[in-house]
Amino acid sequence: MGLTSSLLERGARSLLSTVKHAVDADRALQTTMGALIDSRRREHEKNPRPKWRHGDTFELLLAGYVGTRNTGADVRTEEMVKQFRHLLGDEHASLSILTIDPEWTRGYFKTLRQLHVPQLFPTFLYDQVKRFDGVVACEGSMFKSKFASALTTMMVGALGLARAEDNLAIGYGGEAGAMDASLEEMVETYVKGSLIITRNPESSSVLSRLGIDSRVGTDTAWTFGSEAVDAPHGLSEKLLRRAGWDGQKQVVVVCPIHPFWWPVKPDPWKALVHHVSGAHAKSHFRSIYFHHDAPEVEKRFVTYLQKLSGAMIDIARCRDVFPVIVGMEALDRGACERLAELIEQKTHQRWPVFSSDEHDMFEMVSVLRRASLVVSSRY
Repeated sequence: MGLTSSLLERGARSLLSTVKHAVDADRALQTTMGALIDSRRREHEKNPRPKWRHGDTFELLLAGYVGTRNTGADVRTEEMVKQFRHLLGDEHASLSILTIDPEWTRGYFKTLRQLHVPQLFPTFLYDQVKRFDGVVACEGSMFKSKFASALTTMMVGALGLARAEDNLAIGYGGEAGAMDASLEEMVETYVKGSLIITRNPESSSVLSRLGIDSRVGTDTAWTFGSEAVDAPHGLSEKLLRRAGWDGQKQVVVVCPIHPFWWPVKPDPWKALVHHVSGAHAKSHFRSIYFHHDAPEVEKRFVTYLQKLSGAMIDIARCRDVFPVIVGMEALDRGACERLAELIEQKTHQRWPVFSSDEHDMFEMVSVLRRASLVVSSRY
């Protein structure tokens, strides 16, 4: 019986390994999303739904990367919301936004309805996008494979489903760059007919090659501000003094990241093993998604932290400053803590850490604006 069990287990592992290598989970997600867009287009051609008419409330959906406490993504989207409310008026438009974690967007995007998007999103988008008169994709890394092809698949899904019913489809403040071949084909197929407002000419060149209309704009985060953030003795004064600032020294900020554990990719086999045994915990992102964890990743990361800590210590020694470590996204917490530990080992001083998993976007921006110098690995 024991031998039979062992053989069955080995056989199951072999089968799962074969399936894992035969099925590319990213490609499967793209295929599913594409099939749903095609289905919606056929459905619309046979039975088109009534279009928005002047005088009706315009229902607009914002699709982005909010709900992960990525300060840039949150600030960028907050500014878009202000612009849309100003242009359309609350009495004429009803705005909704997708969020990955409603707890982390609580208090953001006033007046908007927040919709919790699941990690496996194709059928969710298929059901939701048809309720709206238009979609605005609002993620900076809009059409790229560098961080997560799944994120671009979500952007394409939202825009493509809107286009399938001839509704408004706009990408705002995004970028286009290197993509996997299957993802690039998906963008070319389903984003055509949308207008993409990019934040640099290089992105527009990529889209032009794919036959997609674009205009060069900028990142909406540039105009972000509030009384709490901009006041001379507002949030930053309280936060920094609490961390030990004397109110006089120049503030120097360093924003570390983990540059080597991207892209994030879905891996059902790893997810199964993680669920059963807890293995792969360090590389687990969420759901069935995992960070890149090849053997050289940790070695490169250690080298990066050593070099960055050395540079920041040199700056602190040469100038009478108050140094602060800032994690712009909740995911950066690990990099911030490891950098702080290295610096403490070398100087016997513990630099304060401000991370977006503990501070909202208003507090994060207030600290950044107080800085005389910012050294960042995050664009």
